[in-house]
Amino acid sequence: MWPRCFDGSARRRPAATLLLAATLLAGCAPLTVAEENQLGAEIAQQTRSQLLFIRDSVVLDYVRAIGAKLVAAAGPQPFEYHFEVVEDDDINAFAAPAGHIYIHTATILAARDVSELASVLAHEVGHVSLRHIARNYERRRGASTLHQASVLAASVFGYGGLANLGGGLAAIAVLNSFTRSDESAADEFAIGVMVRAGYDPDGLARFLEVVAEEERAGRPPELFSSHPDTEERIADAAALVAAQPRPPGLRTTDRGRLEIIQRRIEVLTRKVRPAGRTPL
Repeated sequence: MWPRCFDGSARRRPAATLLLAATLLAGCAPLTVAEENQLGAEIAQQTRSQLLFIRDSVVLDYVRAIGAKLVAAAGPQPFEYHFEVVEDDDINAFAAPAGHIYIHTATILAARDVSELASVLAHEVGHVSLRHIARNYERRRGASTLHQASVLAASVFGYGGLANLGGGLAAIAVLNSFTRSDESAADEFAIGVMVRAGYDPDGLARFLEVVAEEERAGRPPELFSSHPDTEERIADAAALVAAQPRPPGLRTTDRGRLEIIQRRIEVLTRKVRPAGRTPL
């Protein structure tokens, strides 16, 4: 993913235990596709009571249409992808096992064009498609106690209020603890997929510049809290784009559709698009 994302202000029901997180960390065998599908379904079920989702069909259809184009451009996949929009003021997005992708409303509002938004979704698809989540499970399979799961969850979320953490969110946090190599690979994946899906891959570097602006203003998005240095990622993304063959007609705009969706989110959530975040 891109996060350490959930704070105590999120509207969700506290869960009694981190049993699922402990289970995730326990096994002995590698995570198969079938097991990841089952795990993803279980975590998705748990997050329904732990996150505040946007249910508006217009917003969801828009995000899911972009996600479907990216998944199709990625080639045959072992998972059926699901894209959800979470009402949250932090710029963030994250992936759960088996293609469950979540994006915050703040991220959609921060995007200045559709290619920037597509870059975030493509990056998360990359983590799933490249089996980074499955490998994280395998790396941690020897840690089998609830205490170890709790410590990992606390380190990812950045606070010790474990009573407020549900199994679904704790599991997502653990499985989204990516290495710098994973993050770089997901960026490279995103650029290639964006080109094949018809989006301008420069959208990735441009959105990273938005993140850098937040950092300079003292508001570092949780999205990149565990990622490589943002300026380094901008440079790396630019180099990858320069090396990528670019067919004509790659899109940065969808003829005002993103702006309509952003305005709809503002009305639904009573949140205003950040000042200065005008379309390019």
